[in-house]
Amino acid sequence: MNHECSEPLPAKNIILVGFMGSGKSTIGRELGQLLSYPLIDTDSKIEENEKLSVADIFSLKGEDYFRESETLTVQQLISDGLTHHIIATGGGLPVRPENRPLLRELGYVVWLDANTDTILERTSRNSNRPLLQTENPRATIEKMLAQRNAIYQEVAHLHLQTTGLNIAETAHGILESARYFFGHS
Repeated sequence: MNHECSEPLPAKNIILVGFMGSGKSTIGRELGQLLSYPLIDTDSKIEENEKLSVADIFSLKGEDYFRESETLTVQQLISDGLTHHIIATGGGLPVRPENRPLLRELGYVVWLDANTDTILERTSRNSNRPLLQTENPRATIEKMLAQRNAIYQEVAHLHLQTTGLNIAETAHGILESARYFFGHS
């Protein structure tokens, strides 16, 4: 597959980080189509390896086990020499300090950010969100965002607010930023 064109395409990977419901999978698919890059979802990769859903891993093996699986997954992608991929990460993957430099080593890290209302709307349709199975999901989201936003900021090369943004426009914006980054790094 030849990616020669007047604009340089990102040689490494584009990594999408952000809270659940921020648009990582949706925008990842759009970016993958734009660039003809495969999309890897770290949660799906873990489910495949464990032969269990994320919710089942949390309930049967615990959050620490799942977080360790995330680290091992990113390490494996690096050791495989992965390039020319879009990688959508689980919302908590950057929380472990050792994962942040690994993500930046893997490629261009984009933080997709959404407000609480948007996250609630997007996640309410999915019952496979073990961390939101609480009496007050809004309070849980707000508390987790307060804990995680500085972490997402630290790891990201680019910060994008996705609330109200068009998916195609967002993907094109990420692509242009990634081209500039890879052309000047």
